[in-house]
Amino acid sequence: MKVGLLRCKNTEDMCPGSTCFTVFDYKMFEFDKYDEEIKVLGVNNCGGCPGKKAVPRAVEMIKRGVDTIVFASCISKGTPIGFPCPYFKKMKEAIVNKVGEEIRIIEYTHF
Repeated sequence: MKVGLLRCKNTEDMCPGSTCFTVFDYKMFEFDKYDEEIKVLGVNNCGGCPGKKAVPRAVEMIKRGVDTIVFASCISKGTPIGFPCPYFKKMKEAIVNKVGEEIRIIEYTHF
């Protein structure tokens, strides 16, 4: 699995992403069901609210070899501040509409 991680721009000030990377390394939570090696090829933020830059950034990561777009939990679950992104579903839908069903989308990294 070649991962492109999308993070929340507003949360990245306080979160270094270490839990997301630990989850990938140890295949925890959503990733425990995958037998394949997990390699992170790209990390970017959504561009800020309302997340319109998430689509071109996901496309660029795919051009560079990513086969799986992963939304960090700061977007989908609001970790660590307890405030999920109100634009998450639209961002996900827009990415799927742009890149198609052949790219795997994972909605969160951890709780």
